[in-house]
Amino acid sequence: MSIQITHVHFEEFQKTEAAITNYRWRGLESGEVGESTKPDLVQWINSGGQAFVGSGTNRVPVGVINPENGKPYLRTYADGKWTNNLVELPLF
Repeated sequence: MSIQITHVHFEEFQKTEAAITNYRWRGLESGEVGESTKPDLVQWINSGGQAFVGSGTNRVPVGVINPENGKPYLRTYADGKWTNNLVELPLF
């Protein structure tokens, strides 16, 4: 299954990828909509799930960042480098 992340929720005032706590998404094959916590979505991607931001030619993959100090979080990867597309998504 692949999903498109459509919205994000920040628990803090800081708006970085690491500060996102929840994600809303849409299944690309099924059209199903849902919401996941950061730990659940990190685990799902690490288990082989695929997540994207955007669509068509603007679609970029989402990967897991594992910092030395801190918990894993999600970030987009476009044009050969890590980017911050997730923080630009609508809030919920």
